[in-house]
Amino acid sequence: MDKTLKKIALIGQPNVGKSSLFNRIANKRIAIVSDMAGTTRDIRKHEIEIMDRKALMLDTGGIDETNDAIFSNVKRKAIETAKEADIILFMVDGKNIPDDKDKELFYELQRLGKELALVVNKIDNDKELERLWEFFEFGIGDENLFGISVSHNRGTKNLFEWIYQHLPVNLETVAREEAEALRKEREENFDFDDEEDYSLESDGDFVKEEVAEIDENKINVAIIGRVNVGKSSILNAILGEERSVVSPIAGTTIDPVDESFEFKEKQITFVDTAGLRRRGSIEGIEKYALMRTKEMLEKANMALVVLDASRELTDLDEKIAGLVDEYGLGTIIVLNKWDENMDTFQKMEEEIRRRFRFLSYAPIIAVSAKTGRSIERLKDKIIEIFNNYTQRISTSQLNRVIEEAVIRHSLPSPNGAYLRIYYATQFSTRPPRIALVMNKPSLLHFTYKRYLINFLREQFNFEGTPIHVIARGKNDKMGDEEYLERDK
Repeated sequence: MDKTLKKIALIGQPNVGKSSLFNRIANKRIAIVSDMAGTTRDIRKHEIEIMDRKALMLDTGGIDETNDAIFSNVKRKAIETAKEADIILFMVDGKNIPDDKDKELFYELQRLGKELALVVNKIDNDKELERLWEFFEFGIGDENLFGISVSHNRGTKNLFEWIYQHLPVNLETVAREEAEALRKEREENFDFDDEEDYSLESDGDFVKEEVAEIDENKINVAIIGRVNVGKSSILNAILGEERSVVSPIAGTTIDPVDESFEFKEKQITFVDTAGLRRRGSIEGIEKYALMRTKEMLEKANMALVVLDASRELTDLDEKIAGLVDEYGLGTIIVLNKWDENMDTFQKMEEEIRRRFRFLSYAPIIAVSAKTGRSIERLKDKIIEIFNNYTQRISTSQLNRVIEEAVIRHSLPSPNGAYLRIYYATQFSTRPPRIALVMNKPSLLHFTYKRYLINFLREQFNFEGTPIHVIARGKNDKMGDEEYLERDK
């Protein structure tokens, strides 16, 4: 018997139906079922499998507060078993009103800090379901309260799904499903718009031709910000020499200038974009420059959003920063001209975070292109953020973290629909894109996605990069429209 399996303890007073539920879960008649109270004396163990996840089921004897030495011993064993278990199913008789004995024992089990479900058995029809409300006296949430009828096989599906959620992911099944999903994508999910990637053979099948691999050592950085915030000066400070024309006259830099240099075994290419102005005030050559800026953002995988620390932030700063979110780039917010501002960094940081909530993941670095302050730190941070932007988390690690997140905060049940995540997998980088393969993907609310994204950030270093989480069904294709989902 596998000692690493999670243990599920079935606990309750005599004759509440524990043995029948044990048989239902095990799908075999193992425990002796009888109408005589106290039939089960010893703790029975059986390895079970719910869908594809395994566990060890422990059926304890019924607990009774009589002076009978047998039952006193049974209670002691049941509590000891509960302490060893990972999941506790506390079962009560739904035909009777909640009694103090059940409550006292439930609170004792609750103090153990285990995953605990209150299972109300013998709820045989909808009318009897109304009695379930009486058991909220136990102080348990509705997500952990189950009204079932083992004899009528009623309500057990929801209980089994709750147990399933609290069991470890079967990595063999995940790997098998992922391999099958990848196979289907190769066979079915072609991008027919990309004429350079595919050729039509004589038999009519599309075959993907060899495509140049992405060079992981090349970083394309777009420098963006409104007019005269010091983008060219920052570029020159990083490069250490005058590469682009610098002037205090607004809009001196017209065409984007590409400049490359080697740093820590990476080739960093900067795109020093033209200053951005409000659309209404852009005329002629500067309007062309704005168009070219967006073209460069499409080619970039990182962005430096440059702000002027000597001036108040404006709506235009927000609109320009919004371009980064639109293109899904790795991001650093650069606060330039810090030497000209006497305010505290904390005050400025609070203002930036308030205005740029959509870039909450981006680090803020205060620099002075004029004095060279923190320029070396900025170069190091570019490398770090790029590594985060291109990292790939293994499926096993990802599923472990997603499972922990779901345990801490259960999936919602919109309109009574029970949601379940089968597994998660990262299917792309630049930025990291994660698919949640689940039963009802369209019902997953964006607030829960945001919770999962924040939880992922706590577990992995995703500083400076957006994370796109996409809910999909087992047989869904990963269509292009799904890539538009953003880290809200």
